[in-house]
Amino acid sequence: MTYVVTDNCIACKYTDCVEVCPVDCFYEGENTLVIHPDECIDCGVCEPECPADAIRPDTEPDMDKWVEFNRKYAELWPVITQKREPMEGYKERDGEKDKLTKYFSPNPGEGS
Repeated sequence: MTYVVTDNCIACKYTDCVEVCPVDCFYEGENTLVIHPDECIDCGVCEPECPADAIRPDTEPDMDKWVEFNRKYAELWPVITQKREPMEGYKERDGEKDKLTKYFSPNPGEGS
C-alpha cells in the first residue's frame, strides 16, 4: 500500500502534510503536491494532516490513475519538506469538482 495525492489538492496546495512525512516523499508542482509511491513507507501520518482530504490510500477504488499520476510528477518535480501557506483562493476551491481538468499545471514548484 502507498498513499497518493488526489485532485482536491490542485489549486489549494495545503502543505501541512509535508512537515510530518518521515521520509520526505512529497514533491511540489506549481499548484499541487504529489507523493512518490516508491518512496512512501505507508505510515499514514500525512493523511489526517490534509485539510482538503486529498491524500488517500491506493487501496481505495479507482486509485490506479492517481498512483501513476503521483509517480510521474514525483520524478519531475522538486521535493518539498517545509510547510507554506496554501494558494490564494484555496477556500473557494476546496472540494470543487474536476480540478484536474480545470486547473492542473505540469510545471514544477519551488521545492524546499
